[in-house]
Amino acid sequence: QVQLVESGGGLVQAGGSLRLSCVASGSFVRINTMGWYRQVPGKQRELVATIARGGSINYAEFVKGRFTISRDNAKNTVYLLMDSLKPEDTAVYYCNANINTVAVWGMDFWGKGTLVTVSS
Repeated sequence: QVQLVESGGGLVQAGGSLRLSCVASGSFVRINTMGWYRQVPGKQRELVATIARGGSINYAEFVKGRFTISRDNAKNTVYLLMDSLKPEDTAVYYCNANINTVAVWGMDFWGKGTLVTVSS
């Protein structure tokens, strides 16, 4: 069983910063790509940023220059530092990890999400 647990969401004023964390736990062989997605009610979940095990990074255009994704492979953790937050960044942020388990390789797992609210 693999679990992803996010933390760090909350309420912040526009222009402020938040740092999200996501820890993977359970039984697995290897964590491949990790990433962050977000969703607002009535809209599809969208990619925010991903980071491969080797460090290759991909950002959505709307967060380039403001958000920074990083990971600590030894701690099975991915981070998202969000600076210069805007009200339109308000969403539930979900952690995603592509993981090799003993039974299945390359399976996607999701956290339950953490709410980020940016006030104007």
